[in-house]
Amino acid sequence: MNDDLLTIAGKQYRSRLLVGSGKYRDLDETRAATLAAEAEIVTVAIRRVNIGQDPAAPNLLDVLPRERFTILPNTAGCYNAADAIYTLQMARELLDGHKLVKLEVLGDEKTLFPHMPQTIVALEALVRDGFDVMVYCSDDPVQARILQEIGAVAVMPLASLIGSGMGILNPWNLSLIIEQAMVPVLVDAGVGTASDAAIAMELGCDGVLMNTAIANARKPVRMAHAMKLAVQAGREAYLAGRMLKRFAASPSSPPEGRIA
Repeated sequence: MNDDLLTIAGKQYRSRLLVGSGKYRDLDETRAATLAAEAEIVTVAIRRVNIGQDPAAPNLLDVLPRERFTILPNTAGCYNAADAIYTLQMARELLDGHKLVKLEVLGDEKTLFPHMPQTIVALEALVRDGFDVMVYCSDDPVQARILQEIGAVAVMPLASLIGSGMGILNPWNLSLIIEQAMVPVLVDAGVGTASDAAIAMELGCDGVLMNTAIANARKPVRMAHAMKLAVQAGREAYLAGRMLKRFAASPSSPPEGRIA
């Protein structure tokens, strides 16, 4: 799989599993799970995780150094375009001009569903400001196409509600988004276990981002390893091309040429 690389905003990555950095017991567990996942991109909620905003508090970058990992600032907790834009501008200052970011503008606190009109407003402003923006979005093929046309470097449709662990509820919509994609498509939100990640990759997604499914597992580090294997297996199955489904049995051995 060394030659099957994920390219985002012109940079190549060996791993197609992106992970979050929240909800762990402590920073040591965060690092251990990230290493077990063999993730290269780690998303960070700027409003919740310290990457230098508070010099007196433990710093995530001490355990996940930028020399080894691509830090992906996100706007978790933002409910309008203005807050999201400000948050990512702050992240750019903290990370010395870092351009790759994840935009998510939420519609309400109950569902954490994306607010697509505000997402589009924020994306337009961020693209004008020189950011490379990966965008959390609904699983609406039309909205996904609009985000790409504006300039998103990746679209990240939800599989189901953030933190729900319900898995992929609408594989047909994801397939439509993948079919028309001009940039990488990564499932974001809703993955609960390894089979969910494998299904996303078998559908043809370019990658999967997850946090809760790993951090809230009984054994997060072991689950991180399982998710790594699931993403790899799903990608291999997609590239191999599954057999056609049929409505009749087919013997494993051909009937012609039987001895008796």
